[in-house]
Amino acid sequence: MKSAKKSKPKAISRVPQSRQDAIWAVGRIGTLRRAIHAQKAKAEEAIRLIGERFETDTAMMAEELAEHERGVQAWCEANRMILTNNDKVKFHDFGTGSVRWRSLPASVSIRGAEAVLEALKSLGLKAFIREKEEINKEAMLNDPDTARKVAGVTIKSEGEVFAIEPVELEISTVQ
Repeated sequence: MKSAKKSKPKAISRVPQSRQDAIWAVGRIGTLRRAIHAQKAKAEEAIRLIGERFETDTAMMAEELAEHERGVQAWCEANRMILTNNDKVKFHDFGTGSVRWRSLPASVSIRGAEAVLEALKSLGLKAFIREKEEINKEAMLNDPDTARKVAGVTIKSEGEVFAIEPVELEISTVQ
């Protein structure tokens, strides 16, 4: 049996060696973030323009497609018994493609949930009422010592996150 490969963490290649190096690195982080943000904005604008051109170029095709789909559906509905062999099957193959009729599952729609809930209670239809029990994690966080005594409960440390926040300069572009 082979042992699992151990992966070593990648060595950190850019560790400042002095306070001056750290000051420069934080500034560089800000510069790189702004450059990445600017490139991302350019890319998003290019994508938006391509999307607009795509919509314009395909609008007539999409309209024709919708008309063909409605027409084929109307014809198939009118000829359904012939196409489905008197409803023995729910599809028909034309050779160039097929059509299918799919049954949708039943669904329940409720308007005025509180009124319906009261009506169910008054009629004694408890099978239609779900009572949900769930663990109150907020209460456990408020009393972690008691919560830790319960098997299966672990209260994790809040932890901490390291963040680098370079100074953002307001840069006005004069055109």
